[in-house]
Amino acid sequence: MHLKQFEKISLGFFPTPLVELSRLSHFLGGPKIFMKRDDLTGLALGGNKTRKLEYILADALKQGCDTIITAGAAQSNHCRQTAAAAAKLNLQCHLLLGGDPPLKAQGNLLLDQLFACHIHWTGTNRKGEDIPRLFAQLEAAGKNPYIVPYGGSNELGAMSFIDAVAELEQQNKGSEFSHVIFASSSGGTHAGLVLGKHIYNKTFELAGINIDKETNAALPFEQQIIQLVNSTAKLIKLDYTFSKDQLILNSDYIGKGYGIVGSQEKEAIALTAMYEGILLDPVYTARAMSGLIHLIRSGKIAKSDKVLFWHTGGAPSLFAYADDLDFSQSETAI
Repeated sequence: MHLKQFEKISLGFFPTPLVELSRLSHFLGGPKIFMKRDDLTGLALGGNKTRKLEYILADALKQGCDTIITAGAAQSNHCRQTAAAAAKLNLQCHLLLGGDPPLKAQGNLLLDQLFACHIHWTGTNRKGEDIPRLFAQLEAAGKNPYIVPYGGSNELGAMSFIDAVAELEQQNKGSEFSHVIFASSSGGTHAGLVLGKHIYNKTFELAGINIDKETNAALPFEQQIIQLVNSTAKLIKLDYTFSKDQLILNSDYIGKGYGIVGSQEKEAIALTAMYEGILLDPVYTARAMSGLIHLIRSGKIAKSDKVLFWHTGGAPSLFAYADDLDFSQSETAI
């Protein structure tokens, strides 16, 4: 394995804390629950994309690029962190956001504007379908643009979560988790954790909670992740080929689809806030936490287990979902 040959820049605060959620665990009747707090990476209110951008934007600078292009949903955590990193590095930033401009900017979109990036609204396209056209326009205007992939999920982004597993190993010496649970969306975090688990010979069950329905994908999401695992393994000269059988992607908690908040997400947000004072986001981490809560209640995770929930960030979008998250007449039984 040869990670040291790849440059990265410092954008966040690491290591992120590892904390025990003892009150939430007690409420659920066990098991022990811990949280890896990548919501506290520091860049623009934090999130897991900061890790990826340290490698990806180092490559952009190495290539002499002066402009960054990426894409996502209107409340994209990835776009917010990319815009902040570009501002820090004096790079022009263009965001292609799905949907139409709202009457009032809130949440991540408000922060995008504060970072003085250029926002392009792309309607039903939220995964970068319109990037080639913008790339050509910027080149024609004399810019040297660099494309940051959707979610930061390429080989460089995945590599950062090999580092993250090493970081966790240093924090959790002498003990092993039975399960590691996290939100799986664009696949880079998932791919990196699969690689890190293998490289550091960890025995925990690594389970990504799928948060998005597949729509017109060229390949099933599981296959996309495994392809990224193997292309990253090849890049770092890891002599091993991974199969789909080594991947757990749980699609039981998608609900009504991407960004649609239901009772399960509301409960996860309420419980984590009430018992631990920690904020989840309505799109990613609340859906993943709701999956963890159900796995515990159903007995699929035993009371004797020791579970890690990897908090990938996203709390700024809570404000944009205020109408869906009105707890004045909470449906959650606490």
